[in-house]
Amino acid sequence: MQPNWLLCVAAMMDKKPFETPVVVELGHVGKYRHIRSTQEAAECLMTVWPLNRGQRHRDALDTCLKVLEGYRSTADARRALIEAAKESEVLVPDDRLPDDRLH
Repeated sequence: MQPNWLLCVAAMMDKKPFETPVVVELGHVGKYRHIRSTQEAAECLMTVWPLNRGQRHRDALDTCLKVLEGYRSTADARRALIEAAKESEVLVPDDRLPDDRLH
């Protein structure tokens, strides 16, 4: 039987985690979402992303899916997500985050 922490690590590896989360503001002003993995990014892009979706949204979703399939890097997914967030005007700049933003 594997220890619980090992199961957690294995589960996180499948999600293709980012080195640093991408923070977006979805729904309500001041309601921040910290996207910590490629899997979470893909889910967010498919389910809760604003309706003003453009080419960068489509590119980000495509990139995330390719990362999850093993064809691209997590850095590619993170960069594409940031571009999509800029396009939809939901990216939260670092200066709007509290100091504990990465925890």
